[in-house]
Amino acid sequence: MTEELPALRASDTDRERVAEILRNAVAEGRLAMEEFDERLDAVYKARTYRELEPLTADLPVAATAAAPLSLRKESAAPTPWAERIVDGTQGSSAGLALMGGFQRKGRWTIGRRFTAACLMGGGEIDLREAHFAGPEVVISCWVLMGGVNIMVPPGVEVEVRGLGLMGAFGSRENGVTGEPGAPRVIVNGLAMMGGVGVERKLPRAEKRRLKEEQRRLKEERRRLDDHPRKELD
Repeated sequence: MTEELPALRASDTDRERVAEILRNAVAEGRLAMEEFDERLDAVYKARTYRELEPLTADLPVAATAAAPLSLRKESAAPTPWAERIVDGTQGSSAGLALMGGFQRKGRWTIGRRFTAACLMGGGEIDLREAHFAGPEVVISCWVLMGGVNIMVPPGVEVEVRGLGLMGAFGSRENGVTGEPGAPRVIVNGLAMMGGVGVERKLPRAEKRRLKEEQRRLKEERRRLDDHPRKELD
């Protein structure tokens, strides 16, 4: 099927289904967390089915994923983004670090416009468990001899428009297609003798769930391995 349609464009449903296969693989202990993060990053950057196929080629589900997912009759599971986009709320609008630092993490609401200003200091903007005051938020970063680190969860579309002057304005996540209904995050501004970075990470609760699933499966395998020995005794 993939030979007949080598350049078929992947849909959001295709990317999310492959991401779910990878989540199951890491929970079963087939992938290390570091490799899972790398593959998940590649999933959301993939444009065609040809780019998605190698990401699950060495997993047991590869045979069932041979045909483009968007051509199947299976329906995608609903996404929870509607609960996290709260139109009509103001949300947090600014973070300031003057020879110090600021953090926005956990369950908080980011406003449609958020300004991060750092002078010889650093800021952390963690959106993995955040709510969004609208379907699109703009984060403006103004950095002088400091830095801002922005963490987004899988599924969120990111567009980076900033400029680094004797510094760096990270664009690794730039142009990653988001899930249906997910918010869009635009990052702009200027980093002078400093840096602004954007990285995609799983929410803490999801990481804990995967680790707990790994632990449970290891215990189950250990129990099954010990069972024949007890019978021989």
